[in-house]
Amino acid sequence: MSDSAHKPQVLFVCVGNGGKSQMAAALAEKHAGDKLEIHSAGTKPGTKLNAQSVESIAEVGADMSQGTPKGVDPQLLRSADRVVILGKDAQLELPEDAQGTLERWETDEPSERGIEGMERMRLVRDDIDARVQKLIDEL
Repeated sequence: MSDSAHKPQVLFVCVGNGGKSQMAAALAEKHAGDKLEIHSAGTKPGTKLNAQSVESIAEVGADMSQGTPKGVDPQLLRSADRVVILGKDAQLELPEDAQGTLERWETDEPSERGIEGMERMRLVRDDIDARVQKLIDEL
């Protein structure tokens, strides 16, 4: 495959870009390798990564420790093949000239069942991981 071949672009979005969207991006990189161009962003990016997210991702052999929370790039919104919003809180509209599709993953929220800490984070991670693998199969 030549470098000029179009790699599907995926943008994962959550509010802070410190947890779920970074987790999804790290898992996608682990599973897809260089078959996809993967980005993550936040609608209201925070200042640092969620330490439990970093730890839970490391447990499955992926790495998001070098990630930095960043905002949504309007150009990327136009060019991405798939834009995935993680969770219920982030609000995002695709521009009219966007070429891709937008979907929302209402990810598992164990805290609603009283599950907190690393146990919660592992459940969130496993939910995102299953969805990421399905997405990669589709692309």
